[in-house]
Amino acid sequence: MKTNTSILKITLLLITLQFLIISCERSHEYDNANNIPIESTGENEKFKAVAINSEMSENQNTPDDIKIIRNATMRMRVRNVNEATRLARNYALQYSGYVSDERMENNSYLKENRFTIRVPQEYFDTIIDSISSFSENIDTKNVSTIDVTEEYVDIESRLQTKREVKERYEAILRSKAKTVKEVLLAEEKIRILQEEIEVAEGRLRYMSTNITYSTIQIDLYEVLPEVDAPEDKGPSFFDKVKDSLSFGLSLIEGLLLLLLHIWPVTLAGIILGLWLLKKRKARN
Repeated sequence: MKTNTSILKITLLLITLQFLIISCERSHEYDNANNIPIESTGENEKFKAVAINSEMSENQNTPDDIKIIRNATMRMRVRNVNEATRLARNYALQYSGYVSDERMENNSYLKENRFTIRVPQEYFDTIIDSISSFSENIDTKNVSTIDVTEEYVDIESRLQTKREVKERYEAILRSKAKTVKEVLLAEEKIRILQEEIEVAEGRLRYMSTNITYSTIQIDLYEVLPEVDAPEDKGPSFFDKVKDSLSFGLSLIEGLLLLLLHIWPVTLAGIILGLWLLKKRKARN
């Protein structure tokens, strides 16, 4: 009996000592790490790095549908403006585009044609490279890219909100507006919202068109060969005779007009001359 009691006491003592050792080890582990050990959660350094990278990726997500407007202006010297214009028009048609705003100018030393090409954005670079290929020299080339994603999404969001508010006002007008004042107020709110909706829709249509179709403004010019001016040898004999006859006729015409302007003096002179002539004859 005493032997069994001793064994039981020894067993309880060993269990107590083991519990104390385990408690001390755990306490020491928490004191050193000040946190739950990574191994105890099933995590490791590689898992932690992946988690950090995943969080950074979520914070740096880019929109799936980016709205970009691309425009370009080019000024090029070509061998033949008419032929270059024809080629540019064919390229535009080939890639589902079109030519607009064409203006041709000519002078003694330069032939120039300015026009605009509207082409689907996916063919923007292809069209520019194709047109550049038949130029003798590219004087200027400017390409601009404008990201309008934020503005586009903002307008879409505001437009949806305005439509929802307009629907609520229409519901109020149909069922809850009882007095004339309430009806007029609801109608005024609906009118204002409708105008704002139309403005937003117009802006979205304009942006969508410019996003879908890029604009390329092209200025083609051809330098014309210089033409020598004919040598001036002066007027010929017949030209001089013609000028003399013309001058004589002009002089006679001027004299007649002068006499007509001073007809009273002319008439008095004629009368005086006739009187003097008559008097001389009477003396003879």
